[in-house]
Amino acid sequence: MQRLEKAIGYKFRNSLLMAEALTHPSLAYETQKPHFDNQRLEFLGDAVIQLVLTDRLYAMFPGFSEGRLTKLRACLVSREALHEFALSIDLGEYIMMGKGEESTGGRTRPSTLADAFESIMGAIYLDGGFDAAKVSVGKVCAKWIDQVEESPQEKNPKGQLQEALQALAPESPFYEVIEESGPDHDKSFRVRVMWRALGLGEGVGKNKKDAEIKAAIDAMEHRVWEDFSI
Repeated sequence: MQRLEKAIGYKFRNSLLMAEALTHPSLAYETQKPHFDNQRLEFLGDAVIQLVLTDRLYAMFPGFSEGRLTKLRACLVSREALHEFALSIDLGEYIMMGKGEESTGGRTRPSTLADAFESIMGAIYLDGGFDAAKVSVGKVCAKWIDQVEESPQEKNPKGQLQEALQALAPESPFYEVIEESGPDHDKSFRVRVMWRALGLGEGVGKNKKDAEIKAAIDAMEHRVWEDFSI
């Protein structure tokens, strides 16, 4: 594990936290024995990574609007980005999982690697605090952060979503207004993006276009279609 600690720039004081972060839920399921897994740390790590990168972007681009910063952050915290971060430190080598999960490609599955990256950052936060997590996220994600700083051109979230979905099936996602509120001069729209009867994400905006973009960002962050057989 020393190689992994070097890659993430952090040495754990509590080795059990590191073990928990690297334990896939399939291990307990296969052994039928009580065992911790990394799902709670994944939940925590997601928030930690978001805060670290939000803090970095806020300082990096003082002239950018909330909407533009949100789009840039979405690029850095997407499942694809988290998968790339995990690959950059060979995280798959260290995950403990059931033999069945491993035999079906679990060690290289993008969602598994993304989840494990969130978990390890959650564990660092618990073990060493926010400053330690900030240093570690900054070290692992440095290349991608530099790319954003050099070329802060946010991608089109709706186009990204359509491209990701059409790689699986020809149907396009569609957007529906599920709530409209406020007076005419200060309207607010809540939009849901749907695909093949799946609700993929929601967004709220001052106009339909902005709400649709935020719904697409939400969909790309959560990628719920990966939990279903297409």
